[in-house]
Amino acid sequence: MAVPDWVPVREELRDEEPYGAPQIDVPVRLNTNENPYGPSEAAAADVAEAVRTAALELNRYPDREAAALREGLAAYLSRDTPAVDLDASRVWAANGSNEIMQQVLQAFGGPGRTALSFAPTYSMYPEYARNTHTRWVAGRRRDDFGIDVDAAVALIDAEQPDVVFLTSPNNPTGTALDPAHTRAVLDAAPGMVVVDEAYAEFRRAGTPSALELLADHGRLIVTRTMSKAFALAGGRLGYLAAHADVVDALRIVRLPYHLSSVTQATALAALRHTDELLANVDALRVERDRTAERLRGLGLTVADSDANFVLFGTFEDRHATWQALVDRGVLIRETGPLGWLRVSIGTPSEMDAFFTALQEVIA
Repeated sequence: MAVPDWVPVREELRDEEPYGAPQIDVPVRLNTNENPYGPSEAAAADVAEAVRTAALELNRYPDREAAALREGLAAYLSRDTPAVDLDASRVWAANGSNEIMQQVLQAFGGPGRTALSFAPTYSMYPEYARNTHTRWVAGRRRDDFGIDVDAAVALIDAEQPDVVFLTSPNNPTGTALDPAHTRAVLDAAPGMVVVDEAYAEFRRAGTPSALELLADHGRLIVTRTMSKAFALAGGRLGYLAAHADVVDALRIVRLPYHLSSVTQATALAALRHTDELLANVDALRVERDRTAERLRGLGLTVADSDANFVLFGTFEDRHATWQALVDRGVLIRETGPLGWLRVSIGTPSEMDAFFTALQEVIA
């Protein structure tokens, strides 16, 4: 898609494509890392009542500071990682972690500034940089998709980035960061370091969160989302934890009343059902590990995953494999390094359908 010449768009955007995974109506959709288990009737009823109550005051602007929601998120993070004790002043929320990341670069990136990460990683990072006129630098991960810490520190020393993006577990590989490597990057980076933990709830037992490093690193930002483990992808709620002064810097660039009353009410209702909504996380971990073993049993290479998806390959023509699966009613994601594909973890029956189709394709 190219923007026609008569539309006076910025030239660097003219030949760009809008971001987004394919939306195809097939029986089995395993391409966007959604939680396959939706909210229960009880949780949905609580959300509906909260939204109904909010609707009675939609003539008024929402709480622009989202105070109650930030208090609820701080309590959840403190519970998730008992080593930290957060309050609302150290938590910020926005419309999905996408808006969080854009606000980070609006505040700490921009013209004349540099953002850096290590590929393969989340494909939206360079787009956030492009949209905020931030120079983008991409280092490379090792063949096992971990970070070569010596090379990472050398690149940081050379580029002096204003923002470094780390992702743990990494998307699209599922790889969790070695905490020692995170600390090394924090010690080397001259600016902000963002650890994107969108899939943190799915990490293996004993894998620490970067939240534990907040007390010793004032320029650390840890981001999370309610889209995945909380099964709230349609609610669009992302959030972060950081030093209170960092949160205040982000408040400068946020749009007025950026979080609607409906969004805040929905997220607060979901937090009231935390135990129930997260109850399926263990089952998804089991199914993830089972999926990895089944893929290896087919002779495929699989990246170790701490997320709710698995990257596997390699295929001489991955698009042909992807299309053949779609033709059989199974949608996965064509992403990551050349030759690799990513499958989100669904219900056991969905994964069985995926494997039936995959076996037919590679036979």
